Amino acid sequence: MMIRTHLAITGLLVLLFLPHITDKFIFVSVAFLATLLPDIDSGFSTVGRMKATRMIQFFVKHRGLFHSFTFCIVVSILLAFFLPVLSLPFFLAYSLHLFADSFTVDGIKPFWPLKKSSHWRLRTGSYTETLLFVTFLVTDIFVFILEAKNIF
Repeated sequence: MMIRTHLAITGLLVLLFLPHITDKFIFVSVAFLATLLPDIDSGFSTVGRMKATRMIQFFVKHRGLFHSFTFCIVVSILLAFFLPVLSLPFFLAYSLHLFADSFTVDGIKPFWPLKKSSHWRLRTGSYTETLLFVTFLVTDIFVFILEAKNIF
């Protein structure tokens, strides 16, 4: 999936959780960062094009370790022990990215290193994905308008 779709999906998640969160800035920042993070292993992604991430791409392939719930759960547990305020937004956004990518043709290996993959028919950049993006974007705007008083 394209990053704009991941951001729109995460935007809805953030809007739904935000009224119940104490540290709103941290929650939003970590959630949007975590939704970008699984694509760190792709040279074509926004975060993967950064010079600092090129070394990682040398060691792992796209949709391998970083596109797994194995990685998500391990990092979330470590965050829960050492930086608990970061663990919930990280886990929610990261796992939502993985869930969304599991509907694409390429899919993911949810419990890497196991070989079993989860995939479906959605093509990245297709008309269907654009429709999905627009649907989430309109929903984000609608929910923001309805929840603005509860968020701030």
